[in-house]
Amino acid sequence: MSNSVSLHRILKASPEKVFRAFTQASAIASWLPPYGFICTVHQLSAEKGGTFRMSFENFSTGSSHSFGGTYLEVKPNEFLKYTAKFDDPNLPGEMITSVSLRNTIAGTEIKISQEGIPAAIPAEMCYLGWQESLEKLAKLVEPTIPDA
Repeated sequence: MSNSVSLHRILKASPEKVFRAFTQASAIASWLPPYGFICTVHQLSAEKGGTFRMSFENFSTGSSHSFGGTYLEVKPNEFLKYTAKFDDPNLPGEMITSVSLRNTIAGTEIKISQEGIPAAIPAEMCYLGWQESLEKLAKLVEPTIPDA
């Protein structure tokens, strides 16, 4: 289980807005699943010791996989670290994801690392999935749309 990925981006949004996208159920459901998948967040409590459960449905086939985990560390607008484990016994092990946010002159620098990806999931495919997710995240957090 040495599969891991690391990603880095600058998003033209505040750390507060990016953090909210990671910790609000409706927001994360809109950007986390790669293209072609629908996310249902069954439970999310983004605090140290809090847990989450969600599932991704393949829109083409209707098949789905579910997973959940625990928040190990939460520093609002700065850092998240959480575990994740698939319910499918064919995808054993526990992944650990760390998300660092840093305010810069250009926006928010985001660094993501994910370790312990199940061997059945090629790291390259996980990396491509994260790239799609981060593209969707940018489309969520970068626009500033006034209410009136």
